[in-house]
Amino acid sequence: MVREEVGPFAGGVALVSIVAIMVILLAVLALVVVKALAESPWGLFTIAATMPIAVAMGLGMKSVGHRGRGLAVVSALGVVALLAAVWGGQFLHGSPGLERALTLEGTTLAWWLMGYGLLASVLPVWLLLAPRDYLSTFMKLGTVAALGVAVIVLAPVLQMPALTKFIDGTGRVFAGPVFPFCFITIACAAISGFHSLISSGTTPKLIARESHIRVVGYGAMVTEMCVGVMALIAACAMEPGQYFAINMAGTPEMVTAKITALGFPVTTGDMSALAASVGEKTMVGRTGGAPTFAVGMAHMFAGVTGSQTALALWYHFAIMFEALFILTTLDAGTRVGRFLVQDMLGSLWKPLGDTRSFGAGLLATSLFVGLWGWFLYQGVVDPLGGINSLWPIFGIANQLLAVLALALGTTVLIKMGRTRYLWVTLLPLAWLLAVTMTAGVMKIFSPAPLGFLALARDFENKIAAGGTAGQLQAWNAQLFNNRVDATVTAIFLLLVATVVLANAHAWWQLLAGKRPADLREEPFVPVVAARG
Repeated sequence: MVREEVGPFAGGVALVSIVAIMVILLAVLALVVVKALAESPWGLFTIAATMPIAVAMGLGMKSVGHRGRGLAVVSALGVVALLAAVWGGQFLHGSPGLERALTLEGTTLAWWLMGYGLLASVLPVWLLLAPRDYLSTFMKLGTVAALGVAVIVLAPVLQMPALTKFIDGTGRVFAGPVFPFCFITIACAAISGFHSLISSGTTPKLIARESHIRVVGYGAMVTEMCVGVMALIAACAMEPGQYFAINMAGTPEMVTAKITALGFPVTTGDMSALAASVGEKTMVGRTGGAPTFAVGMAHMFAGVTGSQTALALWYHFAIMFEALFILTTLDAGTRVGRFLVQDMLGSLWKPLGDTRSFGAGLLATSLFVGLWGWFLYQGVVDPLGGINSLWPIFGIANQLLAVLALALGTTVLIKMGRTRYLWVTLLPLAWLLAVTMTAGVMKIFSPAPLGFLALARDFENKIAAGGTAGQLQAWNAQLFNNRVDATVTAIFLLLVATVVLANAHAWWQLLAGKRPADLREEPFVPVVAARG
């Protein structure tokens, strides 16, 4: 649309920007799943079971239709099968061979996720994506509602102090001052560019009628807002020492010592007991947020039922809820990315842009998965866990994507002659530009431990001073990662600024009457004509 409504140059830059941003978004989301499921046979078994369940549901829904008693039966069987997968995972401990096979390292799991992304994006929508999204919707809405009830019933006491010394920007999980980093760290219900892509690409293929758009769009964002608020409550209701230990990479002894020195006492015994209570081998260094939220949810649900023995079941139910939440984003995002890459390849050789060609689609999908897979792998092998450095870029990238959408929306409003509504897009656009540009510049140029370039210089100095083989390997990896992060962030800022300026130039031309207000909107197709 940017190419059609603004111009070919802006459209080309926007296409490159969107593909580049999508690569980072999907890599970080996949990294969250890896951190939640690595070395967790129970969790991996549950998520793996959702694939054949979804395929069976897709086949069933295709045979019985999308309404009536047949759909109700398929839906009920799907929910029962999903809950059975969570319950059945606990019995892996009695099967050493199967437990060993499902205990995967992060790097192995990363390769499996890349394969999943490739497969899910080339399969027909009705076979995997639509039925699993449909199934997971029941789980998402039900879980959010149940968690809301649990919060009200339990009224959990927040253990985290209202203010800590980390307000100065020296946070151990994410460094940076409240402004702008609060607004790029909390992603749930943030102004999201990813949603603009999905709502213009995938969502229209899944809704039954146009009137459902408002309910789906606003309802989804309100639900996601509730998830964000409840995640904060769950994290703050935990013992602060345990929260930090889950979200800091390193050996249990090193991590617990650092956290205790900061004034939040925690021992290796505490973390071992926590891991045993939720059916995991370790909970130290499980960065990414999902395990933290799952622990908080599990304690709340166990508190409502009055049974601590079911804590492990509730924990893995929560992991399943979160992983499904993210995997639906991963496969939908990869499918969108495939079409974007095909658009780019089609400008080089027209047959590669043919979306009906299986070969062209497979090539585009492989290239796109390879791009986000590379960043995923780098995050997995990062000595600090990957999330700490990549999540701020994720937040910046997601909201830069929203900047592109809002800039285009402003152009369309002017062309439609609805200038009185420009404030609807310009106000959030101005806010997002202030947040993302400030955060991006700070992440590149600030002193350590915030700025990528400063951190890279610190590791250069450490390498020059010498160390053990293990230290040198870790420092070289972190040096490389910080340089890549700085480069990626700078490219994002430059590309998005270029597109916004191109849109602003178009606004001036349109308002000054120097350019015709010609919209490239698709013609209206009546429902009767579409069916006939």
